[in-house]
Amino acid sequence: MGVLNATPDSFHAPSRVGARLTECARRMFAEGVDVFDVGGESTRPGAQPVSASQELDRVLPVIEHLRSCHPDVPVSIDTYKAEVAKAAIDAGACIVNDVTGGLLDPALPRAVAAGGAVAIIGHIRGTPATMLEAPGYDDVVAEVRVELSERIDAFRNAGVPQERLWIDPGIGFGKRAPASRTLLFGLAALGVLGCPIVIGVSRKSFLRVALEDAGLGESTSEERLEASLAGAVIAAERGAVLVRTHDVGPTRRALALLEGSRG
Repeated sequence: MGVLNATPDSFHAPSRVGARLTECARRMFAEGVDVFDVGGESTRPGAQPVSASQELDRVLPVIEHLRSCHPDVPVSIDTYKAEVAKAAIDAGACIVNDVTGGLLDPALPRAVAAGGAVAIIGHIRGTPATMLEAPGYDDVVAEVRVELSERIDAFRNAGVPQERLWIDPGIGFGKRAPASRTLLFGLAALGVLGCPIVIGVSRKSFLRVALEDAGLGESTSEERLEASLAGAVIAAERGAVLVRTHDVGPTRRALALLEGSRG
């Protein structure tokens, strides 16, 4: 899943496509992207929300371009707003990637159901603006599993069938670095929920902490490619079936050996 951010403030600056949309999408397509993931509001820690109309102004032209130029590649809309999800589905998106799992807009599961889309149900505590203020877990894997199960029920009750429900444990969303690392290595325990697992570790700040702990010093998001690739392989080995990444080609190459071992 290739990240295309129609935002001015996403944490990894090279993912902000802006005028480079055509170039970025063409490169991802050539590298073998399976899904385009389009976002119009940053969900980095501390990010402030934008209005639905502003978000739509950012993402609809991107979705329309992708559907026109790369019609065989599914498009995902990264949003937690029902209004944005509905308009994006009408424009051609077939996946709604909600990092809050329907918590911030309870109408979102109904919008997904009405549009016949796939839902990627993310896990978060708090909001993007507050999620790192006081996240605490006694057993992060078990607690995320329980809370995701509750969100799965909410989507099913809204009319989204089981076969269109995917889950994302939300690495970095309401989890500090140690909890994110534990969750990544414990990913297989989420298999009991019966939903395909999506993972997003690409360039995130928990990798910065891991590199510092290893004595490798400070790192910017641009300096975390190798750690991101390692995280993608760890996740796939533990059951993730879709990896959200800023770096489609390198990630596919990193996963090639593991995919080959599975036939």
